[in-house]
Amino acid sequence: MKQTMNSRRRFLGQTTAIGVAVALPGCAVRVPLASGEHVQSFSGVVSKRVSLRYLMWVPESASRPAGGWPLVIFLHGSGERGSDLARVKVHGPPKYAAAGRPFPFILVAPQVPEGMAWDSDGLEALRADLVARLPIDPARVVLTGMSMGGYGTWNYAVDYPDRLAAIAPVCGSGDSDRAERIVHLPVWAFHGALDDVVSPAGDKEMVAALNAAGGRAKFTLYSDVGHNAWDPAYADPALYAWLLAQRRGQAARD
Repeated sequence: MKQTMNSRRRFLGQTTAIGVAVALPGCAVRVPLASGEHVQSFSGVVSKRVSLRYLMWVPESASRPAGGWPLVIFLHGSGERGSDLARVKVHGPPKYAAAGRPFPFILVAPQVPEGMAWDSDGLEALRADLVARLPIDPARVVLTGMSMGGYGTWNYAVDYPDRLAAIAPVCGSGDSDRAERIVHLPVWAFHGALDDVVSPAGDKEMVAALNAAGGRAKFTLYSDVGHNAWDPAYADPALYAWLLAQRRGQAARD
């Protein structure tokens, strides 16, 4: 699932948020947001037209840091594709946010249509739109995803190596030949040793390639877990603490 990075991209975004605001094409309008869950849609032009619907959870305004909130973007697996956004809340951080867990960051969970995979250009257009419009600290944007979303996380990182503060791919795989592009990026990968859907060899190779090039990537291999490495990974408070400790352009913090 390799992605191709185009040398030139054009972005004209339009985002409509239910109960939030509208950002017109070409405008970067920062808007106030009510706390809680929001349904939003995004349409933009990069190397091609991109349309995404996504869920977003916003913390209470009183907890907003002076520099803006961190942003966590979560990429679902292949089983959650489609047009029903409720499916995005089945696993990972959205499951906990929907149940009322108060995260100290803005959480965005886009959904790809049935039969499609994660596209790096589309994710970059979405990230740029979110950072331009919302009270987000651009140095604290992190990406995580499971299964198909784990592939998407690795792919986006190597396609856009200077956009993120950290990544946490879960039961995914990437292109180890391009791993050197993100040697500077804090990485914590997760996989089940008994996974017979996506072999743990892919994550192992990515982590090994990064560390061989001078990186400090971490790898958690659950010895008694199959493909569902996302339940133990996203249930662990240490993952969120680690993600929130990272800042773009700075060395990884444990």
